[in-house]
Amino acid sequence: MLNSTTLDELAARIGRAIEASPAKDIEKNVKALLQSGLGRLELVTRREFDDQVEVLRRTREKLEHLEARVAELEARMATLSHDG
Repeated sequence: MLNSTTLDELAARIGRAIEASPAKDIEKNVKALLQSGLGRLELVTRREFDDQVEVLRRTREKLEHLEARVAELEARMATLSHDG
């Protein structure tokens, strides 16, 4: 019967075998290839994306405030031109 110690030893042996096999080299080469390819895509990090989302949110708030202010001033101007 297999116990946890036997399974741990088996896992360790398999791990050492993989480390010493060409599979490890293939894994390293695939990782390097993926990193190189992704590097050329000009992707942004999640933090950069979140920062830009926050900038856009603040800009939208300012725009809404300015639109409301312009509408208020236009309404005043219309009232003054009718009274005049």
